[in-house]
Amino acid sequence: MSQDASSCNELILKAACKAESGIVAAVSTFLADRGAYISDMSQFDDPATGRFSLRARFHIASGDATLEQLQEEFQAVAAQFGMEWNLLSAEAPTRTLIMVSKFDHCLDDLLYRLKKGELNMEITAVVSNHLDLRPMAEREGIRFVYLPITPDNKPQQEKALMELIDETGTELVVLARYMQVLSDTMCKQLSGRAINIHHSFLPGFKGARPYHQAYDRGVKLIGATAHYVTSDLDEGPIIEQSVQPVDHTYTPEQLVAVGRDTETVALARAVRLHVEHRVFLHGNKTVIFR
Repeated sequence: MSQDASSCNELILKAACKAESGIVAAVSTFLADRGAYISDMSQFDDPATGRFSLRARFHIASGDATLEQLQEEFQAVAAQFGMEWNLLSAEAPTRTLIMVSKFDHCLDDLLYRLKKGELNMEITAVVSNHLDLRPMAEREGIRFVYLPITPDNKPQQEKALMELIDETGTELVVLARYMQVLSDTMCKQLSGRAINIHHSFLPGFKGARPYHQAYDRGVKLIGATAHYVTSDLDEGPIIEQSVQPVDHTYTPEQLVAVGRDTETVALARAVRLHVEHRVFLHGNKTVIFR
């Protein structure tokens, strides 16, 4: 493989296992023996859990090793340490399905960042339980799927959603202010590959009009949390949080506007971290290499 060819073939190795001596040396030696140039390597040994995480970005600077060959040959190293691992192209876009309801700010922000090249993803569809955002999706040439939800048809619509995810080869689902609670079954099926965003007042200000509740209580910080979806509503492993100070001069409407900003920022950062394969999910927590 020539230098020019290899330089545009960036690869990422993610690996996690029980912490023990020799892991970094084994990985580095494996890659060096196959002509890899490692441009970035991060690792973390969690003393609380004894869990070791490693992310390496590299390309083949000499030799003709292919991704498929590396995947096959790395199995021996992974077996030696009992690793959970993935070796993939850094350039392949993550196939992403976005779910929305009526609020448009998160979808609009993700589409803008995608257009500007900030997010390495390919949108497979926009799914909604309302028709309000159909024009926004379709003007970008994105497939829009309308799946209205009622208490009676929720199981059938979730089945249709999973069929769509399978049909499109979707790797990541983003709940961009999708105002429906996913069933426990759906959450388990999407474990580690569905991201949600919500305001950070929870569990303090539940239900409708949380920013008006915050105004009544005189809050001094507005924030948002992006996390992986679990059956524990709004309590999944946190990926990213955004916060902004406010004061007594803010009206409820101004608090809502600040909330929109924090939600778009937190969600976009979380999606970027996921599609760049920087997030390691360990139980109820995440390890993130920035």
